Amino acid sequence: MDILISILLFFGTFFTLVASLGIVRMPDLYTRMHAATKAGTVGIYFLLLAVAFSMPESTVISRVIGTILFLFITAPIAAHLLGKAMQQRGYKIWRNDK
Repeated sequence: MDILISILLFFGTFFTLVASLGIVRMPDLYTRMHAATKAGTVGIYFLLLAVAFSMPESTVISRVIGTILFLFITAPIAAHLLGKAMQQRGYKIWRNDK
């Protein structure tokens, strides 16, 4: 069980690190938002699963499942609304026209 928890913590940390690097390295708001919502939520899922496996109590597991479902529902909607608001404000998509 400790090996599984370690693997989940490793992947959660890895995806969270990738999300943070994507936010810093990407050229415009759209790609930064994509990096934050995709890799960031996957990283949080892995970290929450590690918590659920490390503390196998019904209250902890139910809260982890509730949090994962909440993030699964709200993260794509929030990213879509932010992208739509940026588009309405006239923010241009980055193009690499070399």
